[in-house]
Amino acid sequence: MSSTTTMSRLALATLGLGGLAATTAFGPPKKPTPPQQGVGINLANIDQSVAPCEDFYHYANGNWIKSNPVPAAETRWGAFNELADRNIAVEKRILVKAAADRAAKPGTNEQKVGDFYAAAIDSAAIEAAGLKYLQPRLTQIAGLKSLAAIQQYMADPKSFSVGWYGMGVGQDSKNSTQYAVQLRQGGLGLGDRDYYLKEDGRSKTIRAAYKAYMTSIFQLLGDAPSLAATNADAVMALETKLAQASRSRVDLRDRLKNYNKVPVAQAAKDYPNLNLPLRLKDAGLSSAQDVIIGQPEFMAAANELLANTPIADQQQYLRWNLVSDVTPALPKAYGDAAFRFQQVLTGAKQQQPRWKRALRATDGALGEAFGQLYVDEAFSPAAKAKAKEMVENLRRAYGERIMATDWMSADTKKEAIQKLNAFAVKIGYPDKWKDYSKLKITRQSALQNLFATAEWRREDNLQKFGKPIDRGEWGMTPPTVNAYYNSSMNEIVFPAGILQPPFYDPKADDAVNYGGIGAVIGHEMTHGFDDQGRRSDAKGNLRDWWTKEDNDKFNAKADMVGKQYDAFSPLDSVHVNGKLTMGENLADIGGLTIAYQAFQKTAEAKAAKKIDGFTPNQRFFLGFAQIWRANQRPEAMRQQIQTDPHSPGQYRTNGPLMNMPEFYEAFGCKDGNKMVRATADRSRIW
Repeated sequence: MSSTTTMSRLALATLGLGGLAATTAFGPPKKPTPPQQGVGINLANIDQSVAPCEDFYHYANGNWIKSNPVPAAETRWGAFNELADRNIAVEKRILVKAAADRAAKPGTNEQKVGDFYAAAIDSAAIEAAGLKYLQPRLTQIAGLKSLAAIQQYMADPKSFSVGWYGMGVGQDSKNSTQYAVQLRQGGLGLGDRDYYLKEDGRSKTIRAAYKAYMTSIFQLLGDAPSLAATNADAVMALETKLAQASRSRVDLRDRLKNYNKVPVAQAAKDYPNLNLPLRLKDAGLSSAQDVIIGQPEFMAAANELLANTPIADQQQYLRWNLVSDVTPALPKAYGDAAFRFQQVLTGAKQQQPRWKRALRATDGALGEAFGQLYVDEAFSPAAKAKAKEMVENLRRAYGERIMATDWMSADTKKEAIQKLNAFAVKIGYPDKWKDYSKLKITRQSALQNLFATAEWRREDNLQKFGKPIDRGEWGMTPPTVNAYYNSSMNEIVFPAGILQPPFYDPKADDAVNYGGIGAVIGHEMTHGFDDQGRRSDAKGNLRDWWTKEDNDKFNAKADMVGKQYDAFSPLDSVHVNGKLTMGENLADIGGLTIAYQAFQKTAEAKAAKKIDGFTPNQRFFLGFAQIWRANQRPEAMRQQIQTDPHSPGQYRTNGPLMNMPEFYEAFGCKDGNKMVRATADRSRIW
């Protein structure tokens, strides 16, 4: 591999936490030199009873896992959660201060953020209001007596959570300079079609809990028990039919299959019961000539169901969608019913405290108004500058890896380098913040605030149509502990929330930071070249720029990764879905590889000086492993395996390392160790 520094082999016997033993020269033994102390790696987390070459995840994190059970109000607890909680402490301080300031100038971010949070935590006011602010919408639904009335309700941009299918404005994947109207499958309260279709015991238990939840809500709305059960059955039957027409999560990853552009006139003819001309007109999109339909067979099923489902059943479906999406802003009994269902779905033992739920709602509703207050307090210019430096170091390393590949042709390499060099990079927070001036927030009603923000968000989306692409827009809020790659924008984005320990620590050595945030940066870069991201070119257009031979070689390597992860089993009879998690697994492997190569160029890596008894290369891999430490409830793990494109943390650690000879060398791993794959079974694309 080009530019990769050769590492000294280290015997397992020297892997203690102390320094090297004293040596004898021509005089008496010298006093042992104390090891240099470092930050960033928590030595207490390491379980020395586990051999690093047998299970590196539990070696690096075993003691932490034993000492940190999942808190009662959580379904998972790990490094992400610990950092999120530290961020939340800052956010709470900001919100409490804003909520206490009743003299804030009307219309300012401080006023809107403070009033939204104050209304959300005012449980007494929510209880006193009851259904006062919800009733007009319930009455409106009760008055829908025909398909035409249903169509009008769904077309009204002020209607809240209408279900059925999704419609919005987004970048055209094949023409990234334009916005397009897009239609996609949706309408499932359980979120994933397989919960409706599978016949295993757990799926049946979840369906029963979901029906019990719906029945409870309908009773709280005033239905007699028998009628509430009947209405729940009607909603369940309708959602099941929508699920039967829905594509699986694996199929939804196929970007080409989910791009079907047709003239509006053709779509209106194919799906007359959707009344698309009316919906486009009321949304201010009458000038649209085409629509991109994600899943035509689903839209066809929705078209038939709208015509053939009794209006009374559709009313219950709309009623359920409305209420279930606003339970946090309704009296406690509604939230309790929602939590009882979540207990079955995720294994949660205790509901989140109200202030934390209100905080997350504020971030979700007013993310960039809140975000401005957050970054002023929590994100330093130095952290942003260091992140930019690391991004460019990784970009150079990625270019070297691309050019050094022995399976990719010169023509494909040229396009890949163009795409890599074209990556737009966003760090910390937007250069231009969203304008919330049209959004009215008060302390009067948490529910009204939810409706107001939903209407504002929808208008913010619809008004994009016909305008130039907003390349400054962000898809995550600044406090978010996450990052992403946007294929149509060909951009990598790192919110301020993740640019903090353990991912990035300005006091830590380069090894730890490159193993942490470096691997995250490399991960997002690799999404541009994973099994779906690679389908877009340097301009973000969905275009095949690969030669057939290179395409076939890539797929063969990716298939090997899929089979590797299919074999991972976190629970009895539960296996990771290698196809669903393909993109994230490729990004994990590629990201770690690129981060390692970039780290090798640092002075620290070249000096090879030990810290805490570990070489720089060992600290790099420990830094990587410790960001994935986590405990998770079995129910939440099963939910993740079924619905989440990310593999569980232990496989996000061990999976990539099992394909890396550099890791074997750093820890002295040999053929036959569990962390060492046979040469023929290794897969690393970059």
